[in-house]
Amino acid sequence: MGMILQDKVALVTGGGQGLGQAICWRLAREGCNVVVADLNEQTAAETAAAITEYLRGQVRVDRHAIAVKVYVTDEAQVAAMVDRSVAEFGRLDLLVSNAGILIAEEISQFPADKWRMVINVNLFGFFLCAKHAARVMKEQRSGSIIQINSKSGKKGSYKNSAYAASKFGGIGLTQSIALDLAEYGVRVNAVCPGNLLDSPLWVDSLYKQYAKKWGISEEQVRQKYVDQVPMKRGCTYDDVANVVVFLASDQASYMTGQAINVTGGQEMR
Repeated sequence: MGMILQDKVALVTGGGQGLGQAICWRLAREGCNVVVADLNEQTAAETAAAITEYLRGQVRVDRHAIAVKVYVTDEAQVAAMVDRSVAEFGRLDLLVSNAGILIAEEISQFPADKWRMVINVNLFGFFLCAKHAARVMKEQRSGSIIQINSKSGKKGSYKNSAYAASKFGGIGLTQSIALDLAEYGVRVNAVCPGNLLDSPLWVDSLYKQYAKKWGISEEQVRQKYVDQVPMKRGCTYDDVANVVVFLASDQASYMTGQAINVTGGQEMR
Protein backbone atom coordinates (compact mmCIF):
# COMPACT_ATOMS: atom_id res chain seq x y z
CA MET A 1 0.00 0.00 0.00
CA GLY A 2 2.96 2.34 0.43
CA MET A 3 2.87 5.30 2.79
CA ILE A 4 -0.78 6.30 2.82
CA LEU A 5 -0.31 9.10 5.39
CA GLN A 6 2.55 10.84 3.59
CA ASP A 7 3.58 14.11 5.28
CA LYS A 8 0.66 14.12 7.73
CA VAL A 9 1.17 15.39 11.28
CA ALA A 10 0.02 12.97 13.99
CA LEU A 11 -0.27 13.53 17.75
CA VAL A 12 -0.52 10.42 19.95
CA THR A 13 -1.22 10.64 23.68
CA GLY A 14 0.18 7.86 25.84
CA GLY A 15 2.68 7.48 23.01
CA GLY A 16 5.76 6.66 25.05
CA GLN A 17 4.98 3.01 25.79
CA GLY A 18 2.82 0.02 24.96
CA LEU A 19 0.10 0.38 22.35
CA GLY A 20 0.63 4.13 22.01
CA GLN A 21 4.29 3.65 21.23
CA ALA A 22 3.46 1.01 18.63
CA ILE A 23 0.97 3.40 17.01
CA CYS A 24 3.61 6.16 16.91
CA TRP A 25 6.02 3.85 15.10
CA ARG A 26 3.38 2.69 12.63
CA LEU A 27 2.30 6.24 11.82
CA ALA A 28 5.92 7.23 11.22
CA ARG A 29 6.35 4.31 8.83
CA GLU A 30 3.18 5.39 7.02
CA GLY A 31 4.65 8.84 6.34
CA CYS A 32 3.75 10.96 9.38
CA ASN A 33 5.62 13.46 11.42
CA VAL A 34 4.82 12.33 14.96
CA VAL A 35 4.27 14.09 18.27
CA VAL A 36 4.84 11.56 21.06
CA ALA A 37 2.90 12.85 24.07
CA ASP A 38 3.11 11.09 27.42
CA LEU A 39 3.08 11.77 31.15
CA ASN A 40 6.41 9.94 31.29
CA GLU A 41 8.72 12.48 29.69
CA GLN A 42 11.65 10.06 29.46
CA THR A 43 9.83 7.34 27.52
CA ALA A 44 8.30 9.97 25.22
CA ALA A 45 11.72 11.46 24.50
CA GLU A 46 13.31 8.05 23.90
CA THR A 47 10.52 7.04 21.54
CA ALA A 48 10.69 10.31 19.59
CA ALA A 49 14.47 10.08 19.30
CA ALA A 50 14.34 6.49 18.06
CA ILE A 51 11.67 7.33 15.48
CA THR A 52 13.64 10.35 14.25
CA GLU A 53 16.78 8.23 13.92
CA TYR A 54 14.82 5.65 11.93
CA LEU A 55 13.38 8.30 9.61
CA ARG A 56 16.77 9.88 9.01
CA GLY A 57 18.06 6.41 8.18
CA GLN A 58 15.40 6.21 5.50
CA VAL A 59 16.80 9.44 3.99
CA ARG A 60 13.66 11.22 5.16
CA VAL A 61 15.41 14.31 6.53
CA ASP A 62 12.19 16.28 6.10
CA ARG A 63 10.31 14.16 8.67
CA HIS A 64 10.89 13.69 12.39
CA ALA A 65 9.26 13.14 15.77
CA ILE A 66 9.14 15.29 18.89
CA ALA A 67 8.26 14.52 22.50
CA VAL A 68 5.84 16.44 24.69
CA LYS A 69 5.13 15.82 28.37
CA VAL A 70 1.41 16.04 29.12
CA TYR A 71 -1.11 15.07 31.76
CA VAL A 72 -4.29 14.81 29.73
CA THR A 73 -6.59 15.98 32.53
CA ASP A 74 -4.80 19.35 32.77
CA GLU A 75 -6.34 21.67 30.17
CA ALA A 76 -3.42 24.10 30.14
CA GLN A 77 -1.01 21.24 29.42
CA VAL A 78 -3.27 19.83 26.69
CA ALA A 79 -3.63 23.24 25.03
CA ALA A 80 0.14 23.71 25.16
CA MET A 81 0.66 20.24 23.67
CA VAL A 82 -1.50 21.08 20.66
CA ASP A 83 0.11 24.52 20.26
CA ARG A 84 3.58 22.96 20.41
CA SER A 85 2.60 20.47 17.70
CA VAL A 86 1.36 23.20 15.38
CA ALA A 87 4.38 25.42 16.10
CA GLU A 88 6.71 22.55 15.16
CA PHE A 89 4.94 21.19 12.09
CA GLY A 90 2.56 23.93 10.94
CA ARG A 91 -0.63 21.90 11.21
CA LEU A 92 -2.32 18.94 12.91
CA ASP A 93 -3.88 16.20 10.78
CA LEU A 94 -4.44 13.39 13.28
CA LEU A 95 -5.05 13.07 17.00
CA VAL A 96 -4.92 9.57 18.48
CA SER A 97 -6.31 9.83 22.01
CA ASN A 98 -4.73 6.75 23.53
CA ALA A 99 -3.77 7.75 27.10
CA GLY A 100 -5.77 5.81 29.65
CA ILE A 101 -5.74 3.90 32.92
CA LEU A 102 -7.48 0.82 34.28
CA ILE A 103 -8.38 0.27 37.93
CA ALA A 104 -10.66 -2.70 38.64
CA GLU A 105 -12.67 -3.31 41.82
CA GLU A 106 -16.01 -4.86 42.74
CA ILE A 107 -18.59 -2.07 42.92
CA SER A 108 -19.28 -2.18 46.66
CA GLN A 109 -15.53 -2.05 47.37
CA PHE A 110 -14.54 0.53 44.74
CA PRO A 111 -12.90 3.62 46.32
CA ALA A 112 -14.72 6.66 44.99
CA ASP A 113 -11.53 8.60 44.34
CA LYS A 114 -10.12 5.79 42.19
CA TRP A 115 -13.40 5.43 40.28
CA ARG A 116 -13.35 9.16 39.57
CA MET A 117 -9.70 9.01 38.50
CA VAL A 118 -10.47 6.47 35.77
CA ILE A 119 -13.29 8.64 34.42
CA ASN A 120 -11.08 11.71 34.65
CA VAL A 121 -8.22 10.27 32.60
CA ASN A 122 -10.13 8.12 30.13
CA LEU A 123 -13.14 10.33 29.41
CA PHE A 124 -12.38 13.89 30.53
CA GLY A 125 -8.86 13.56 29.14
CA PHE A 126 -10.26 12.51 25.76
CA PHE A 127 -12.64 15.48 25.83
CA LEU A 128 -9.81 17.95 26.49
CA CYS A 129 -7.57 16.51 23.77
CA ALA A 130 -10.41 16.49 21.24
CA LYS A 131 -11.45 20.04 22.21
CA HIS A 132 -8.03 21.51 21.53
CA ALA A 133 -7.35 19.42 18.43
CA ALA A 134 -10.73 20.53 17.10
CA ARG A 135 -9.91 24.25 17.33
CA VAL A 136 -6.97 23.66 14.98
CA MET A 137 -8.71 21.20 12.68
CA LYS A 138 -11.80 23.37 12.27
CA GLU A 139 -9.67 26.22 11.00
CA GLN A 140 -7.87 23.83 8.61
CA ARG A 141 -11.24 22.34 7.61
CA SER A 142 -9.64 18.91 7.74
CA GLY A 143 -8.40 16.36 10.23
CA SER A 144 -9.12 13.09 11.98
CA ILE A 145 -9.60 12.34 15.67
CA ILE A 146 -9.39 8.72 16.81
CA GLN A 147 -10.05 7.51 20.33
CA ILE A 148 -8.54 4.22 21.43
CA ASN A 149 -11.56 2.78 23.17
CA SER A 150 -12.14 -0.90 24.15
CA LYS A 151 -14.50 -3.82 23.80
CA SER A 152 -15.50 -2.67 27.31
CA GLY A 153 -17.07 0.33 25.59
CA LYS A 154 -19.61 -2.02 24.01
CA LYS A 155 -20.43 -4.41 26.87
CA GLY A 156 -20.26 -4.17 30.66
CA SER A 157 -17.08 -5.47 32.27
CA TYR A 158 -17.03 -7.67 35.41
CA LYS A 159 -15.64 -5.86 38.47
CA ASN A 160 -14.49 -3.12 36.07
CA SER A 161 -17.29 -0.55 36.25
CA ALA A 162 -15.18 2.61 36.09
CA TYR A 163 -13.29 1.51 32.99
CA ALA A 164 -16.45 0.35 31.20
CA ALA A 165 -18.27 3.57 32.12
CA SER A 166 -15.37 5.65 30.79
CA LYS A 167 -15.32 3.70 27.53
CA PHE A 168 -19.10 3.70 27.02
CA GLY A 169 -18.91 7.45 27.57
CA GLY A 170 -16.04 7.66 25.10
CA ILE A 171 -18.20 6.22 22.33
CA GLY A 172 -20.99 8.69 23.08
CA LEU A 173 -18.44 11.50 23.08
CA THR A 174 -16.96 10.25 19.80
CA GLN A 175 -20.38 10.30 18.13
CA SER A 176 -21.25 13.73 19.51
CA ILE A 177 -17.96 15.34 18.47
CA ALA A 178 -18.34 13.74 15.04
CA LEU A 179 -21.65 15.58 14.65
CA ASP A 180 -20.09 18.85 15.83
CA LEU A 181 -17.20 18.67 13.37
CA ALA A 182 -18.67 17.02 10.27
CA GLU A 183 -19.38 20.35 8.55
CA TYR A 184 -15.70 21.29 8.92
CA GLY A 185 -14.41 18.16 7.20
CA VAL A 186 -13.10 16.69 10.47
CA ARG A 187 -13.84 13.03 11.12
CA VAL A 188 -14.05 11.44 14.60
CA ASN A 189 -13.99 7.69 15.20
CA ALA A 190 -13.10 5.16 17.89
CA VAL A 191 -11.23 1.85 17.79
CA CYS A 192 -12.33 -0.85 20.24
CA PRO A 193 -9.58 -3.45 20.74
CA GLY A 194 -9.96 -6.81 22.41
CA ASN A 195 -7.56 -8.06 25.07
CA LEU A 196 -3.93 -7.27 24.20
CA LEU A 197 -2.70 -10.52 25.75
CA ASP A 198 0.99 -9.96 24.93
CA SER A 199 1.12 -6.36 26.15
CA PRO A 200 3.10 -5.29 29.25
CA LEU A 201 -0.16 -4.71 31.15
CA TRP A 202 -1.07 -8.38 30.83
CA VAL A 203 2.39 -9.94 30.96
CA ASP A 204 3.69 -7.85 33.87
CA SER A 205 0.52 -7.49 35.90
CA LEU A 206 -2.86 -8.95 34.96
CA TYR A 207 -1.85 -12.61 34.52
CA LYS A 208 -0.34 -12.62 38.03
CA GLN A 209 -3.36 -10.85 39.54
CA TYR A 210 -5.90 -13.17 37.95
CA ALA A 211 -3.88 -16.33 38.65
CA LYS A 212 -3.78 -15.44 42.33
CA LYS A 213 -7.44 -14.44 42.43
CA TRP A 214 -8.67 -17.62 40.70
CA GLY A 215 -6.10 -20.09 42.06
CA ILE A 216 -4.89 -21.17 38.61
CA SER A 217 -1.65 -20.79 36.66
CA GLU A 218 -0.81 -17.78 34.51
CA GLU A 219 -0.86 -20.05 31.44
CA GLN A 220 -4.40 -21.11 32.35
CA VAL A 221 -5.42 -17.47 32.73
CA ARG A 222 -4.15 -16.72 29.23
CA GLN A 223 -5.94 -19.74 27.77
CA LYS A 224 -9.15 -18.71 29.50
CA TYR A 225 -9.09 -15.38 27.65
CA VAL A 226 -8.02 -16.91 24.34
CA ASP A 227 -10.94 -19.35 24.56
CA GLN A 228 -13.38 -16.42 24.73
CA VAL A 229 -12.31 -15.24 21.27
CA PRO A 230 -13.88 -16.92 18.20
CA MET A 231 -10.61 -16.44 16.28
CA LYS A 232 -8.68 -18.03 19.21
CA ARG A 233 -5.96 -15.46 19.73
CA GLY A 234 -5.40 -12.19 21.53
CA CYS A 235 -5.46 -8.77 19.91
CA THR A 236 -2.07 -7.41 18.79
CA TYR A 237 -0.68 -3.92 18.43
CA ASP A 238 -0.59 -4.42 14.66
CA ASP A 239 -4.29 -5.34 14.63
CA VAL A 240 -5.10 -1.99 16.25
CA ALA A 241 -2.60 0.06 14.26
CA ASN A 242 -3.97 -1.31 10.98
CA VAL A 243 -7.40 0.13 11.78
CA VAL A 244 -5.98 3.42 13.08
CA VAL A 245 -4.09 3.93 9.82
CA PHE A 246 -7.18 3.14 7.76
CA LEU A 247 -9.40 5.52 9.76
CA ALA A 248 -6.79 8.26 9.50
CA SER A 249 -6.48 7.88 5.74
CA ASP A 250 -8.54 9.17 2.85
CA GLN A 251 -9.73 5.58 2.35
CA ALA A 252 -12.07 6.22 5.32
CA SER A 253 -13.18 9.66 4.08
CA TYR A 254 -16.91 8.75 4.41
CA MET A 255 -16.62 7.32 7.93
CA THR A 256 -17.30 9.36 11.05
CA GLY A 257 -18.90 8.65 14.41
CA GLN A 258 -17.99 4.97 14.24
CA ALA A 259 -16.65 2.64 16.95
CA ILE A 260 -14.82 -0.16 15.14
CA ASN A 261 -14.36 -3.49 16.93
CA VAL A 262 -10.95 -5.18 16.68
CA THR A 263 -11.81 -8.20 18.80
CA GLY A 264 -11.49 -11.36 16.70
CA GLY A 265 -15.27 -11.72 16.80
CA GLN A 266 -15.56 -11.46 20.59
CA GLU A 267 -17.69 -8.34 20.24
CA MET A 268 -19.85 -7.80 17.16
CA ARG A 269 -22.11 -4.87 18.06
